[in-house]
Amino acid sequence: MKIENQHNGRMRDYRISEESTSREIRTSLDEPPKAETTVNNRLVRNVPEDCTTCFVTSKDGTTIGYRQLGHGPGLVLLHGHMESAHSHIELAEALATNFTVYLPDRRGRGLTGPYGKDHSIQKDVEDMDALLTKTGARYVFGVSSGGIIVLQAALSLPSIHKAAIYEPPLLINGSFPTAWLARFEREIAQGNVASALITAMKGTQMGPPVFKVVPRPLLELLISMAMKKEDKKAKDYNITMRMLAPTLHYDFQVVIEMAEKVERFKAIEAEVLLLGGSKSPAYFKVALDALEKVLPEVTRIEFHGLGHGGSGNMNTGGKPQRVAQELRRFFA
Repeated sequence: MKIENQHNGRMRDYRISEESTSREIRTSLDEPPKAETTVNNRLVRNVPEDCTTCFVTSKDGTTIGYRQLGHGPGLVLLHGHMESAHSHIELAEALATNFTVYLPDRRGRGLTGPYGKDHSIQKDVEDMDALLTKTGARYVFGVSSGGIIVLQAALSLPSIHKAAIYEPPLLINGSFPTAWLARFEREIAQGNVASALITAMKGTQMGPPVFKVVPRPLLELLISMAMKKEDKKAKDYNITMRMLAPTLHYDFQVVIEMAEKVERFKAIEAEVLLLGGSKSPAYFKVALDALEKVLPEVTRIEFHGLGHGGSGNMNTGGKPQRVAQELRRFFA
């Protein structure tokens, strides 16, 4: 197991305000940045000029939209929960000099069609199969719930030659509680998105420290205000927290469907790189430990000072350049 020793990131100031609460929600739930963001005092588009928008049809007829940029061997980046293709655009740019990078929107987001009533992880695998077939890509990187999808795809798709996985939330011997899911589903069904997001962050142990000291009614008020502000400023191409919140149902469905099934991954023939951050909740390390024991060809790296959003864009707390460095070495 390799430990990457680099300095810690700066300490955050968790002041109680609408602005800081909104920022922490995006960091904790990996929500993508807005379409424009200021970097080094200049305004840049979230989509690079050389990025192409493409589409492919999955087995059940659903349209899967994706971005394409760069040159070289094909590499698919599959995002996780509360994310879209934009969430790893900076990682894609860092890799684009070595690879042709494909950034699909998973179902229910952006360019891609909706989830169906009969959705299961098999549909996600079929979406990946359609993308790999069209592009000829043989390398795949999956984050969080997207990592679980990539693992399952590697079992049945020989087109995947190498797979890198960042902190898949696999349930191992009851490694984290799931009783809170019933409350989340009830709140989403009632349209109480702010309360549902709080329940999700507390349940997944990824809420910011402020969640431990601020009363829940005040948190709901702050998050509601943050979402209304985001909705008001959003343009047609933005994917907001309110839009992404219902997709958590399907991310949690993937987790439950694949609970206690880590042993099946011993049949994966592809080379696998396991990635994680030293600051992530303990259950991610439990999952990585279990995978490291069962996968036939596996390498593992831990990024010192990073958390669950370590591969994402910098404005959500990610360090894409650090992650890109290891991905380039693995996929070379």
